Amino acid sequence: MLLVLPSPWLRGVFVGICLLAVSTGQVKTRPEQIHVSLSGSSSELVLTWSTFNATDSVVEYGTTSLNLRATGGSSLFVDGGSLHRPQYIHRVSLTGLQAGQRYMYHVGSAVAWSDLFFFTALRSDASWSPRVALFGDMGNENAQSLPRLQSEAQQGMYDAVLHVGDFAYDMNTDDGLVGDEFMRQIEAVAAYVPYMTCVGNHENAYNFSHYKARFSMPGDDGANMFYSFDLGPVHFVGIATEFYFYLQYGLFQVLHQYEWLQRDLEMANQNRAERPWIVTFGHRPMYCSDDDGDDCTHSESIVSVPGPVWMCLQTRVGIPYLHLFGLEKLFYDHGVDLELWAHEHSYERFWPVYNEETRNGSTASPYTNPRGPVHIVTGSAGCREGRASFRNESLPFSAFRSNEYGYTRINIFNSSHLYLEQVSDDQGGKVIDHMWIVKDTHGAYP
Repeated sequence: MLLVLPSPWLRGVFVGICLLAVSTGQVKTRPEQIHVSLSGSSSELVLTWSTFNATDSVVEYGTTSLNLRATGGSSLFVDGGSLHRPQYIHRVSLTGLQAGQRYMYHVGSAVAWSDLFFFTALRSDASWSPRVALFGDMGNENAQSLPRLQSEAQQGMYDAVLHVGDFAYDMNTDDGLVGDEFMRQIEAVAAYVPYMTCVGNHENAYNFSHYKARFSMPGDDGANMFYSFDLGPVHFVGIATEFYFYLQYGLFQVLHQYEWLQRDLEMANQNRAERPWIVTFGHRPMYCSDDDGDDCTHSESIVSVPGPVWMCLQTRVGIPYLHLFGLEKLFYDHGVDLELWAHEHSYERFWPVYNEETRNGSTASPYTNPRGPVHIVTGSAGCREGRASFRNESLPFSAFRSNEYGYTRINIFNSSHLYLEQVSDDQGGKVIDHMWIVKDTHGAYP
């Protein structure tokens, strides 16, 4: 028998009833979209997951058996689309983890448990060498770098992952179904290694509600939008560049983040004897040379000042026309060593630069004792929008650029040496670029 629904309204009601009916079964209490993140100290972790019915929030874990138990809570998240799809997002903190110890775990409740996963607890001191994978702009469709990242993460190649904005394309698409599927995809990485994030422009729907609800970053100031954490000899700082672009959500968020950044960077500088490196990550870059009609080709954007058409100035100088709360001078004055960006679907490495001026350490060794921060753009993990092309002319301080799909690895060896390389997924995992930053001292630039 063919059921005919004559009007869009009736069809919508029918779909809603079907979704409600499906959501009441056992299958909707099973945890999914599981991911791990750091919680202030690298010896503590937060486990986050979703269910589509209300359940308890429990983690069972241990080194040889599931003999330990931790509990937490859940919050109801309702997508802002027409169907207002609900889900429960669970969070449980694990504390007192033994550094270097591998733990097995599953999450859930008495009505349904997840598959079994594992992670390795990190050291909280500064005297070790973290290994980090980073990338931005990975979608549900054409996530080309994900299988290689999954394999490497499960082999134990990384201590953390940084996803520098733009998820799923987009998490709110199809009433949040695309976001759900994307979170299932990245579980193959994020359930094994702390998956640290910052927000991108593709998360802007409903005042970034999907991003704020789905992730669990440290701190209580920024609702996942800005925060910091320590990993070995590095102080990482994640920021929301999108505050400068979506001013309809309020100017206060720009001021709030800027004042927080001032305090956080001042404290980080007071602690440089223990954690000498300061590394920032945010979505939209200060500099880039892509030819995409977007930020890199605008001479006057909503937060820029007039300049050459190949300059990307959005995050440099702050609020439009008033030029308040700019980030470039703030980072320079506090001696930030490395600034990581995405947004452009390419990879670009820059010479040390400040205020459009190359500030190499020397001609022979530009990254040895550089006189300004080093910028990296890494937004080529793969998404439905494809890869970017470059303008014929590059910036005078652009050192290397590639539009091959891939991602970046960083190994912070010690207080003086940081190694970075770019992996091409197009070339089967070949390293196509690398550099060392060597610094005898850290702090304000000369």
